[in-house]
Amino acid sequence: MLYNQPMRPVHSLFIIVCLFMTDAAVSTAGDAGECSLRVRSASGASIGRIDSNGYIRNASGATAGRFYKNHVRNKSGKTIGRVDSDGSIRAASGATIGRVDNDGRLRNASGATIGRIDKDGRVRNRSGAICGRFDGYTPACRLTAAAYLFFFEPMHVSGG
Repeated sequence: MLYNQPMRPVHSLFIIVCLFMTDAAVSTAGDAGECSLRVRSASGASIGRIDSNGYIRNASGATAGRFYKNHVRNKSGKTIGRVDSDGSIRAASGATIGRVDNDGRLRNASGATIGRIDKDGRVRNRSGAICGRFDGYTPACRLTAAAYLFFFEPMHVSGG
């Protein structure tokens, strides 16, 4: 399973490959509606966005997915996972693949810290290096941002 692969080094760009390859979409009721986020690479380049209706858009503006009622859905509407209100992140099978703590710490299925989302939206890998950011981020958006990172940018917070 992609979510349990060994960590790979972080590149200077916040990798957006999964948006184009997985056809994924995410939805978290109550969370996505509060969030309108611009996703940026470590260099500051705009690579996508999450709008206030939960739609995930790539850098070109094309819809890549949606957050809807705590479910992560691909652009064809198939549920690929969910985010529980306690921060647990689950695959469509129900298996826990990770979690986001209240402080923004990102953990893998084993509970090991793999990165974090700072209060200002900076995304850091487990070594603390900045690997991207969410413009417009507030702590109320942590579930939406974490779901994006786990389902659209799997393990991008790896490194060091």
